[in-house]
Amino acid sequence: MRRVIMLLVIAFALAPSGAGAHAFLDHAAPAVGSTLRAAPTEVSIWFTQQLEPAFSGAEVADGTGKRVDTGSTRVDAADATLLHVALPPLPPGTYRVHWHVLSVDTHRTEGNFNFTIAP
Repeated sequence: MRRVIMLLVIAFALAPSGAGAHAFLDHAAPAVGSTLRAAPTEVSIWFTQQLEPAFSGAEVADGTGKRVDTGSTRVDAADATLLHVALPPLPPGTYRVHWHVLSVDTHRTEGNFNFTIAP
């Protein structure tokens, strides 16, 4: 019985942990919920794990839900935890960023956040 318990303890200790096994939003620029005086030229989103570029992306929509980004989204070549979304010149308003990523350990996550450009 002791041997079975010891084997279970070892197996549990060596099993991959679910904590930290997903790429979650770490921080962004513009910052989540921020109000800006000038329109940004891109949205940069940092994640807690490296991303798989072929399956990671983001879209930016205006207050009516219309997509306003340029369609150019890329994982940074020097930092695989960083996703860039290119923006055209934007007028004042509130914008929603919706991101969907696949971490290199094959876990998918998604989420969204807003930022506002002041008039």
